[in-house]
Amino acid sequence: MTLGSTLTPLTSTVWWAHTSDAADRLLRLLDGTERARNDRFRHQADRDRHLLGRAMARLALARLAQCPPEEVTFDLVCRSCEEKARAGADPGEREPHGKPVPSGPAGGWEVSVSHSGEWVVLAVAEGAPVGVDVERVSAARDLDGLVGYTLADAERSVWDALPPSERTAAFFGYWARKEALLKATGLGLSGGLRRVAVSPPHAEARLVSWSGGGGPEAAWLTDLDRGADYRAALAVLTDRPVRTVVRTHGDTVALLRS
Repeated sequence: MTLGSTLTPLTSTVWWAHTSDAADRLLRLLDGTERARNDRFRHQADRDRHLLGRAMARLALARLAQCPPEEVTFDLVCRSCEEKARAGADPGEREPHGKPVPSGPAGGWEVSVSHSGEWVVLAVAEGAPVGVDVERVSAARDLDGLVGYTLADAERSVWDALPPSERTAAFFGYWARKEALLKATGLGLSGGLRRVAVSPPHAEARLVSWSGGGGPEAAWLTDLDRGADYRAALAVLTDRPVRTVVRTHGDTVALLRS
C-alpha cells in the first residue's frame, strides 16, 4: 500500500454481503437486462451472488447520489474491446459487457464488485477507478498450472521458496491483488495476470511492475480481511492516499433493507 504525504485523501468504501442476505424483494432493484442475466444462471448460488452485487451497488450509489435507486444506471465499458477497436481490429458483435460505470445521478462515482464462496464485496470510490477482488482459499487440482498462468517469474521464485503448507493461501493472495488491479483498469482478466507483478502476500500490498501497455500511471493497493478462508484486495488508481472505510455486515443488511 503506497501512501502520499501531502495530497488530500480519497475515501473508498467497502461493503460485504453474505449469500444468505439474498432475497427476492431485491429483484426490483435490477433493470431488465440485469434480471434477464440473473435468470440465466443455472445455480441458485450464482443467482444470489449476482443479485446481491447489483442490488448493493445500486443502493450504495443511490445513498451517495441522494437519489432513488431506480435512477442509478450503469454503462458497461470493456477496455479490451476499446483498445482492439482503436487498433483497427473488429471486436465483433457481442452482448454489452465490461466494467459497470455509474451514470445518471451517480455519474462520477466508481464501483467494483466481486464474489467467491459465501461472500460478495462491493467497493465504491469517487473520481478514481476502483477494483476489488475476493477469492476463497481452496485446494486446486492443478495448482502448479494455475501458478504458471498467474505469477510472473520473480513472483514464482518467491512462491516456490514458501513451505508447501503456505503455498495455496499465498497463491490466492497474489491472485486477489492482481485481479483487483486489472479490474480497476477495466481490463479484467483479459489483461493478463502475468503482466502484473505485485509484492508477496506476506509483505505490504503494492504494485511492483506492469509489463506491456495498459498499466496505470498510479495505483494504491491494500489487502482486505475476510478471515482465514479468503483472500481479498482493493485497488484504487490514484496517486492520492486512500482511506478505506469497511462497513460491517450489519450495515450491509440495513442497506439491503432500505
